[in-house]
Amino acid sequence: MAEEQKTHGINLNKGSKISLEKEGKKLERICIGLNWGAIEKKTFFGLFKEKETVDLDGSVTMFYADKTAFDTVYYHHLKSDDGSIIHSGDDRVGDVKSYDDLDNEVIQIDLRKVHTSVSTIIFYLNSYKEQDFADIPYSKIKIFEGTASRVDSIFATLNLSSDSSFRGFVSMVMGKLIRKTNDNWEFIAIGEPVPTNGINETIAYIKEKYL
Repeated sequence: MAEEQKTHGINLNKGSKISLEKEGKKLERICIGLNWGAIEKKTFFGLFKEKETVDLDGSVTMFYADKTAFDTVYYHHLKSDDGSIIHSGDDRVGDVKSYDDLDNEVIQIDLRKVHTSVSTIIFYLNSYKEQDFADIPYSKIKIFEGTASRVDSIFATLNLSSDSSFRGFVSMVMGKLIRKTNDNWEFIAIGEPVPTNGINETIAYIKEKYL
């Protein structure tokens, strides 16, 4: 998807908060890049290895202040109704050959076009084939300036490697954007597994736990 990054940006930890400003100016257009690896499995008594493709679905839901969902952008609805968010499309395999640091899916956001009543934008991942997150070798997100096919500058990254805390889960909340005063936006890294299957269940859980 996007070309190789030019800078690494801030390495975020879970719970990190960053204001979307650069050199004193508000960032108006940002991208969220998603990158993940295929599952490696041993075959024939462990003598050989093969890759199992991984279909993760990156989605984003916009919420009003009263927790009502304004719109959801995902693989069947690639552009928000207000035109502010564009999804690059569904990647159904992940990094099969090797880790390449290129994004499998990219979500582009024009913060100037986000409907004025939207207060929170939340990003999440669902494993379409319900493959356990603990078996996926890595899943990463990065916030950058650029387009779906070009990375100009990395603003921040969050690495979500395979971890025992993700075992048994097939969905995760990656992070959220919160509208602050004067239309400034703040990104909060979450990176937590959630006990849901599919987009609709995840949205309902987000309303309960993350708004």
